[in-house]
Amino acid sequence: MTTTPILRGPNWALPFHSHVDASHKAIGEALGQVEEKFPYAIYFISKNLSKVELNYIVTKKELLAVVHSLNKFRHYIIGYQIFVHTNHATIKYLMNKPNVNARIIRWLLLLQQFDLTIIDKPGKENVVAEFLSRMNLPAGEEGMVDDYLPEEHLFSISVLPPWFADIENYLV
Repeated sequence: MTTTPILRGPNWALPFHSHVDASHKAIGEALGQVEEKFPYAIYFISKNLSKVELNYIVTKKELLAVVHSLNKFRHYIIGYQIFVHTNHATIKYLMNKPNVNARIIRWLLLLQQFDLTIIDKPGKENVVAEFLSRMNLPAGEEGMVDDYLPEEHLFSISVLPPWFADIENYLV
């Protein structure tokens, strides 16, 4: 993050990589791609867990991070291949588990909408998501971190009238 550009727009010919992590108080996600063996970032998210989510077991927190990531990045990744990097290998095996509760079934149905591959990546190698999930950020009213990026519409074009337009219109 010390060299420019920090964030880039997506290359639609490449698969996406989502790095997710959940800590005891927050979840962190980073969306990126790998171009010519060099990774680059597209988007970063960090979200504090609600009071109910704080009571989830570790597996549910990690799955919540995956689901939150896919929901947040849906407009980028729908119809494209995505690799989800997480440090909790159990998520890969939840798809085949016959007895799960209703919340996990709902989340697993959501995961089936995507061309998804879950990759186990140890926490030492998943440093960006690990950092985002352990940040000490002030919580909002609902316990969520404001993840609005001022440059969210970076690739939009807006045309402003010149400063002298009002004077010119007055003289005409």
